[in-house]
Amino acid sequence: MLLARATLAILAVLGLTVWGQPTEPASPQQQASGKLNVFIFAGQSNMEGRADGAKLSNEDRERLARVSDRIALAYNGEPVRPLSPVAPSPEIAEIYKCEQIFGPELFFGIALAEAWPEERFLFIKRTAGATTLHGAWNPDWSPEKAATTKETEAPKLYGELVAYARAVLAGFAPAEYSLRGMLWVQGESDGAIPEAARAYGDNLKALIARIRTDTGQPALPFLLFEVGGTDVVRGMQRVAEETSDVHLIPQRPEPDSPDFYEKLENGHYNHDGLKKLGLRFAEVYLKACEQASE
Repeated sequence: MLLARATLAILAVLGLTVWGQPTEPASPQQQASGKLNVFIFAGQSNMEGRADGAKLSNEDRERLARVSDRIALAYNGEPVRPLSPVAPSPEIAEIYKCEQIFGPELFFGIALAEAWPEERFLFIKRTAGATTLHGAWNPDWSPEKAATTKETEAPKLYGELVAYARAVLAGFAPAEYSLRGMLWVQGESDGAIPEAARAYGDNLKALIARIRTDTGQPALPFLLFEVGGTDVVRGMQRVAEETSDVHLIPQRPEPDSPDFYEKLENGHYNHDGLKKLGLRFAEVYLKACEQASE
């Protein structure tokens, strides 16, 4: 029923410009209230994921099978489906020699559903590789900023993300769901452009403020992963320190560090790296919920 309704909503109202009435964020005490727990996922290729779905272990597959009927995934305009790896584009399939890929949402969903066994979830995911926050993702888009990152012809991704989420959620009454958080993996492309890297902190702060305004959730939890060059990371750290309900997951290059995430040769995270990242997102989110309830 959940999948059918959400799919019909996408087909019927894609591009809808009305979010609907703001909903109250669910506190940990409101679990098992019957509301659908909604999470937004956005970013570039490492949020989209280059992890090979064929490398899921039997245990991974069993864990996913036990919870996937409670987690729906709306991914880049495709029909809504139970949470699972997805088919890559033909180009990505050729480069990575894989038939299915996944990002951090897979193990985030598994861990969250295991922690909250009575809950249902909807993940809304919009991604685009090699895009910047300064240009394509900027909620304050301008031709000048987009020209800096050579994205004047690229989609205006922040607007697309909001329209996509509105379209998916239009199939539900506001009282039926609760927006629980946003996960962000992006920064590598900005790090390669000095002006965009220096502005990353300000752009990130604007992104968080805008998504909270546009969703009617002034305290919407925002989780992000530490990727990008030095100026990008400094911007992330500053925003996480200065802004409430923003949680930064650190990364370290040393393989023996607990904050190390394994990569493929081209810099994208592999199966083990994205599995670990998804689980870490869930760990950080659940800890934040526990602290909020104290």
